[in-house]
Amino acid sequence: MSNDETPQGPRASRRPDKPRKRRRGLKITLGVLLVLLLATGGTLYWLYSQLDGNIKGVDINKALGEDRPEKLPTSGQNLLVLGSDSRAGAENKELGGGGAVSGARSDTAMVVHIPEGRSKAVAVSIPRDTLVTRPECVKDDGSTVAGKERVMFNSVYAQVGPACVVKTVEKMSGVRVDHYLEINFAGFKDLVDAIGGVTVDVPQDIDDKSSGLHLTAGPQKLNGTESLAYVRTRHGIGDGSDLGRIGLQQQFLMALLSEVKSQDLLGSPTNSYKIAESATKSLTTDSSLASLTSLAEFARSMNGVDPASMETIMLPVAYDKIDPNRVIAAEPQAGQLWKAIREDATIPEDAKKSPATGG
Repeated sequence: MSNDETPQGPRASRRPDKPRKRRRGLKITLGVLLVLLLATGGTLYWLYSQLDGNIKGVDINKALGEDRPEKLPTSGQNLLVLGSDSRAGAENKELGGGGAVSGARSDTAMVVHIPEGRSKAVAVSIPRDTLVTRPECVKDDGSTVAGKERVMFNSVYAQVGPACVVKTVEKMSGVRVDHYLEINFAGFKDLVDAIGGVTVDVPQDIDDKSSGLHLTAGPQKLNGTESLAYVRTRHGIGDGSDLGRIGLQQQFLMALLSEVKSQDLLGSPTNSYKIAESATKSLTTDSSLASLTSLAEFARSMNGVDPASMETIMLPVAYDKIDPNRVIAAEPQAGQLWKAIREDATIPEDAKKSPATGG
């Protein structure tokens, strides 16, 4: 064997090995990447499905049929936002003195009107003690509940359900409700904790033994339990009636919406799974919003609305002459208010004044 043959033989036998090793290495790398992509995609799909499945939907259109107010002639939108005070289950019973009350109530109710252009909004609170005429409604099981006069507004939810609350609001206002959004109190607590608390400017010292809320006036960052007590308190502010706390509820809702918007929770619900899970678990919406995709699209369409500049109004009410512990819609103010919303028009200043203030 020559000197030339000795090195050439081994080199000739090794040369084909390098491409094969590279090919094997490439296959392994691609295989690992494929597994990782499939695993990540599967995880993301699972997370999306989990969050999407948390949202409960109510088919308002099916429940109410065609006997409803006309839609706005503009691109404006009306939302009915409810805070449901369910005392079912150990978690809800422990929140703010909940053990003394059974069943569920629509503890907080607001009609949120977003005019055409969606750059501003107004929230109209309906006091829970308002006496209303409940129209004939159909329950989830298909049975019919007869209409009744002089029932407390917050009892409609407990007796007949959310679709009947929408129908009651539409009948009393003539305003078409485009969307329904409900948050339960236990989920509300978890959401506030998940986003790190909400800062509100407490208007006066509050010492409410019933709810366990003790706050000094001024800016305060509230956790979930404190936030619940804040929106529930009625003995710690005003005359102890429901009217006195409506201002607190409106103020807190604006602060919460500002925090939700700043963290883009609805626009990008998977940014923080913990926060998104708390939010979606607490939500019930109309069927057209009952998905992450629909909620995100709706949130993006509302992006021009600044919660900090949202106008908040209490439905003008007067103390009932038969039962002074209850209130009724005050006229002509209430009629003027609803007319402005129906027509997507500016609300007259006189329509914002309530004879009963709860002060």
